[in-house]
Amino acid sequence: MVDEQDGLLPIANVGRIMKQILPQRAKISKEAKQTMQECATEFLSFVTAEASDKCHKENRKTVNGDDICWALSALGFDNYAQATIRYLHKYREAERDKAAANANNNNQNKAADIIIMSSGQEMNDVGDRPASIYMASQQGLQVGEQTQTPDLEFRMLEKGDGTKPSVDQEHN
Repeated sequence: MVDEQDGLLPIANVGRIMKQILPQRAKISKEAKQTMQECATEFLSFVTAEASDKCHKENRKTVNGDDICWALSALGFDNYAQATIRYLHKYREAERDKAAANANNNNQNKAADIIIMSSGQEMNDVGDRPASIYMASQQGLQVGEQTQTPDLEFRMLEKGDGTKPSVDQEHN
């Protein structure tokens, strides 16, 4: 037997949304929450069905945000459609920013493979050639030969070396 509640939005979520709009001391009856639960579920089903029909006619299987906005407008909910379009635009913008930040973090994580050693330590223990290094900069990673600052030297680990990068600085 299928429970009637299975197809409805969670009543706790509906109640929480309702409380956000009402004054702090306002009470909401169980009946009011259930009525709103049924109405909100029906509204979402109505809009989603319209968007799904559009996708079916266009031989697509996935309903996206633009389809929902179109369905709201086609059903006469232009005010909701405009608000949803603005939200969708901001959401996509935030997702692009997040993806760009993640890509930037991934590039910076590549720079984490640097070993920082106290000056004066032997740098060329990977063979007869000088060890190449990577230095992080605003423009990305730059490759160079052994570089020594007054306090620090940088060296890239050879591939296959199982050791993890570490930081070891002299404190004067």
